Amino acid sequence: MRKIIKLNFLFLIGFLFCSIATHGQTIEKQEEINLENTKQNLAVIWTSGDRDVALKMVFMYTNYSSKMKWWDKINLVVWGPSAKLLSEDKELQDYVAKMQKSGVTIFACKACADSYGVSTKLESLGIDVKYMGKPLTEYLQKDYKVITF
Repeated sequence: MRKIIKLNFLFLIGFLFCSIATHGQTIEKQEEINLENTKQNLAVIWTSGDRDVALKMVFMYTNYSSKMKWWDKINLVVWGPSAKLLSEDKELQDYVAKMQKSGVTIFACKACADSYGVSTKLESLGIDVKYMGKPLTEYLQKDYKVITF
């Protein structure tokens, strides 16, 4: 009798263990599938004139997001003091070129770039310099996630 109880107990433990392990794998597969099916568009609004913020936050996240294909589409918007900083910093310009090659679309606010006198320089970097008030409003109203640095 003890032998039967012991075997039933071991069977129950084994069954529970297999059920838990299988359930965990099912959840992981569902999460992977769900992540793949929920990609969206990202608009990164870069306003800071701080070089460290550009290198250690804005560019790092934007470039890696593109490389890892976390988003369907990524737009980087250079706005305000970031326009002046980008126009003067060769390392940041090289990083922008790398992001463009990886598929990030880069815009600069024309009103801001004009106010710093850097529109022509930004355009020479392959950046689309245009008024960004309406596009930003559309990002906010449509299917973009917007992050600001």
